Amino acid sequence: MKPVKQAAPRVTRTQRGIQSVEVGGRLLDALARARTPLALSDLAASAALAPGQAHAYVVSLARLGLIKRDEISGRYEPGPLSLRLGLLHLERQPAFRAAVPRVAVLAEVLGFSIAICIAGPQGPTIVRYEHAGFPLHVNLHVGTVMSLPATSTGRVFCAHLPTSELHAMWANQAGTPGSSRAAPPLVPASERAAFDATLATIRTRGIERGIDAPSPGISSLSVPVCDATGRMLLALTAIGTTGSIDVAWQGPVARALRDTARAIGADLAVEEISAEAMP
Repeated sequence: MKPVKQAAPRVTRTQRGIQSVEVGGRLLDALARARTPLALSDLAASAALAPGQAHAYVVSLARLGLIKRDEISGRYEPGPLSLRLGLLHLERQPAFRAAVPRVAVLAEVLGFSIAICIAGPQGPTIVRYEHAGFPLHVNLHVGTVMSLPATSTGRVFCAHLPTSELHAMWANQAGTPGSSRAAPPLVPASERAAFDATLATIRTRGIERGIDAPSPGISSLSVPVCDATGRMLLALTAIGTTGSIDVAWQGPVARALRDTARAIGADLAVEEISAEAMP
């Protein structure tokens, strides 16, 4: 018998890239991970660059709209093109597609602004904001990150997301990225038992509210939107001035929020059944 000829080992070649593009990517990644806008020195340090070197990249990225510089503080944050790219990806998600038209109708009917929030790396993040009613004295917009313990939206996420998904958010909001601590660092140990009890109540009640918090004169109600298995996909939050928005647990705003969340869940179930029925 002839010996079997062994195939030569396949050599994997590392493809060459463009270093300047990769450096720009590091700067964008640093901004994406930051909870607040970054000074140039902090942005450069996060991307392992000298400030002077980072500045040249920042100028080009700003021209493209991938980042923007606040003229008052001089700090940098993701720009309009970055947000559009993120939203383009989000618009392909069934839950977001199902929520947008129903939330637009809800805001018009109630006369209060409605935020759609998803779980982002820094915490619950507004990805759609339907303005309604009178302007609020808080700067809420697409990209705003909500505090986990201090907002009704944040507490809804704490109540419904798995602990493993919350750890990174808690660490980032506390300014300790990479932390593996089990206890939320933003909640003092002396208040942890009360906070856990609040989360248990939210899970039972299916809704949370904030009155004059975290901003005086602003109140809100927030509900989760879940799939057929009970997994939370996003949250809907109605926001208005205190005294004008009814935050009663069984009030008209609370009922409308619950009904809309259930309707979105039903839309997703129908879409899933339709997808499975296709050949």
